[in-house]
Amino acid sequence: MGTNSYAQAGVDTAAGDLAVELMKASIKATHSPEVLGGLGGFSGLFDVSFLKTFDRPILATSTDGVGTKVAIAQALDKHDTIGQDLVGMVVDDIVVCGARPLFMTDYIACGKVVPERIASIVAGIARACAETGTALVGGETAEHPGLLGPDDYDVAGAAVGAVEAENLLGADRVTNGDVVIAMASSGLHSNGYSLVRHILASKKISMTHTSADFGGVVGEILLEPTRLYTGPLVSLLADADVGPTVHALSHVTGGGIAANLARVLPQGSWVEVDRSTWNPPAVFRVLADMAGETLESTEATWNLGVGMFGVVRADAASAVIAALAAHGIPAWVAGMVSESPRDLAGFEQGAKGVDGGAVRLVGAYGG
Repeated sequence: MGTNSYAQAGVDTAAGDLAVELMKASIKATHSPEVLGGLGGFSGLFDVSFLKTFDRPILATSTDGVGTKVAIAQALDKHDTIGQDLVGMVVDDIVVCGARPLFMTDYIACGKVVPERIASIVAGIARACAETGTALVGGETAEHPGLLGPDDYDVAGAAVGAVEAENLLGADRVTNGDVVIAMASSGLHSNGYSLVRHILASKKISMTHTSADFGGVVGEILLEPTRLYTGPLVSLLADADVGPTVHALSHVTGGGIAANLARVLPQGSWVEVDRSTWNPPAVFRVLADMAGETLESTEATWNLGVGMFGVVRADAASAVIAALAAHGIPAWVAGMVSESPRDLAGFEQGAKGVDGGAVRLVGAYGG
C-alpha cells in the first residue's frame, strides 16, 4: 500500500462499511411503507402520495445538533442515549407548528470510525425516531482525522414534517385569556452544557465522579436523555375534541424559558410565568449552587424543568393536561395570556428575530 493511500491518511472505509452493517436493523425498524429503496442509496426516498388528501399541505423542516453534550458521552464512553437527544432537538421543533414528522437524516463526523460506537449512536437515533413516528431514511458518517481526535465526534440531523394549512399552529391563533401550560422536562435536555462543563471544571469534578448531591455518577445524571414530546403531542392534536383547543406550542431550547415562549405569542400580548407552579429538578439547583448563582440567573440558559409550553383555550386546560398525563408527561398551568395595556419593562420581548409577545417569570420557585 502506498504512502499516499486513503488509509495512510487516516480514513478507514472498511470500518465505515462495517458500521453501516451494524446499524441496518435499527434503521429498518423505523421504516414505514412510505420509505422506498432501503439503506445505502445516495438519498433517502419517501413516498408522499398521502399529501394528495390534504387541501393545502405545508411542509415543515428543522435541523439541529446536541451541542457539547457529546463531550459527556465521550467522557463516559456511553453513546446509546445521545441519539435521542438529537431526535428530540429536531422533531420537537417540527411538532411546534402542528406538523407530524415524516422522515429524518443524520450526520456523524468523527476522528476515527469505531463501528460499534457509530452503531450505538445510530441505534439511539433510530429508537427515538420510532417512538416519534419518524422514518430514519438515511445519513452520513464522515471520518475527519487530524481535525477531530480519535474518540471525538459530533452529531447533527434534519427532518421534514407535514401539516394541513388550516391546522398550522402559531401566534396568530393565540387570543387574550388563553392559558399557558408548562410540560415537564426530563432534565437539562441538550442546552447549556458549555456552562455545565465550565462549572464542573472549575470545581475539578470529573464526569465519572460519584456525587451525593447529584444522586449518582455526575456524567450519568447529565446524560439523562431529552424527553420526546412529539408522539404525545401528535396524538393530542389529532384528537377532534382537544386538538383544536391548542393554539401554539413552544420548544424550550437555546435562549431559555421566557424568550422561547415569547416567540409564539402575538405582538401586544404578554404572559407572566409563575415560578411557584413547579419545583426545578435537583440537578439545576446543584449546578447553580456550585456556580454561586441563583436559579433565576440561569433562566436564559437552562430549561429549569420546563421542556415545552402549550398555549391553549382556557376552558380546555384541564383536558389538555389530562391528555398529556395519560402519555406520561407531567403538565400544569403556569400563566395566562393578556393583551391589557401595561408597562413591559423587565419582560423578554420576542427572540431570535421574531417580534412576538412579552414574557417574564415572576414569584419564587416551588419546593
